[in-house]
Amino acid sequence: MNDRTPDSAPDNAATRYLLDNRQREAGQRFAAIAELFDPWTLTHLERLGPLRGWRCWEVGAGGPALPLALAERVGPSGRVLATDIDTSWLADLDPPAGPPIEVRRHDVVRDAPPEGRFDLVHARLVLVHLPERAAVLRRLAAAVRPGGWLVVEDADPALQPLACPDERGPAEELANRIRRGFRALLAERGVDLAFGRTLPALLRGAGLHEVRAEGYFPVTSAACRTLEAATVRQLSEQLIAGGLATGAEIQRHLDRLASTAPDQELDVTTAPLITAWGRRATDEA
Repeated sequence: MNDRTPDSAPDNAATRYLLDNRQREAGQRFAAIAELFDPWTLTHLERLGPLRGWRCWEVGAGGPALPLALAERVGPSGRVLATDIDTSWLADLDPPAGPPIEVRRHDVVRDAPPEGRFDLVHARLVLVHLPERAAVLRRLAAAVRPGGWLVVEDADPALQPLACPDERGPAEELANRIRRGFRALLAERGVDLAFGRTLPALLRGAGLHEVRAEGYFPVTSAACRTLEAATVRQLSEQLIAGGLATGAEIQRHLDRLASTAPDQELDVTTAPLITAWGRRATDEA
């Protein structure tokens, strides 16, 4: 998910965001992320109360899965505003999906928040990529109505940095080395690899109450391997150019990720996803 891409970035930030939505692997990544994390995300959103009739802002929506799931829950009396700096993957939602979904191009760093206030503002895997992440979080919190909720979910790669926690052989060692290369590329572009764990303090600092947080990462699944393969394909040129992996090593890793043989299947995980939520006080103006 992404609310900032090279098209909108200033010249000195043209290479900040590694995983450009316009590349063909983006659709595979969105589908895998939805399979991995949507059930977790929706469980947490549903805990906040009956969503029927809520006005929701999905920030950096990326693909259509989560806006559609939210629309089902808010019903015809609610509204889901899905924003992203690149809305190409949301094209089928606007106008064919119709109410209660609205799709809008929006740069969460540069543009003013949408008009009005929301019962729920949700951002997943967005802020970690933004050097202005703390200021953006405060802006998102200000868009929440009194009594409403802000839910921010972001990665914490430093908390569990491995692709294969069970490093039992050469294939797992290679997977972990390529993952280290990916983390190095992220760090070069200003990503805070320990951001997820800071979310509770940031939510409280933004004036929210009832703050809680939980972490999740699947140890292995087909969707984990799909996400890993799409990410590695998308970054292969940067990994090779940076001397972080050779073309042959990348292809060997991709072949192993594609294998379904019982003795060849890689147990690949993701960086932990930290889900944090907080409520704006009901007596605030």
